[in-house]
Amino acid sequence: MFTGLVQSLAEVRALKPEGPGMRLVIRDQEIAARSKLGDSIAINGCCLTVVSIDGADLAFEAGPETLQRTNLGERNTGDRVNLETSLRMGDALGGHLVTGHIDAVGRLGHRDDDGQWCTMWFAVPEAITRQMASKGSVAVDGVSLTLVEVESERFSVAIIPHTLQATTLGRLALGDEVNIETDVLAKYVERQLNCRGDSRVTGDA
Repeated sequence: MFTGLVQSLAEVRALKPEGPGMRLVIRDQEIAARSKLGDSIAINGCCLTVVSIDGADLAFEAGPETLQRTNLGERNTGDRVNLETSLRMGDALGGHLVTGHIDAVGRLGHRDDDGQWCTMWFAVPEAITRQMASKGSVAVDGVSLTLVEVESERFSVAIIPHTLQATTLGRLALGDEVNIETDVLAKYVERQLNCRGDSRVTGDA
């Protein structure tokens, strides 16, 4: 589990094809110093396992499913990514509960900059917005944000200056892809509502 509070804007050092997947090498001195093999770290919101540590470099293995369903396969050497280490029992939950399992890849459709502040609209499938509500939570590239408006195939978030500077969000341009994870609680609510609907149709109690 994660909180959606990014701890580092880290650098992609290498992308190496490995079987059907890819080895992703990320450089971050501080996080590497306190990590160990097998740790879970969220990269742009996607939970991956540390498979090797070499000084400041952390290596991860991303399989075909991960590359297909996230934006990690589109990264290039020198790009920046959001890093967050996994939540430990007793840690403060400053954002919201984030699993690190990406639901969809969204696309930045509109960006309204107002001085150092910014409102962004992201296009996503309608199945994703059904798990959203205004003032609810969403993780965009692993960043915990509050939903402002939700429409059938897009949603907006208002981003403060600190978040724009400390995460990849400030670097986004129109058309850029982002990893989207909806609130895990919303998934369970939708599942229960769907199950109740099925019961009414079949006549089950």
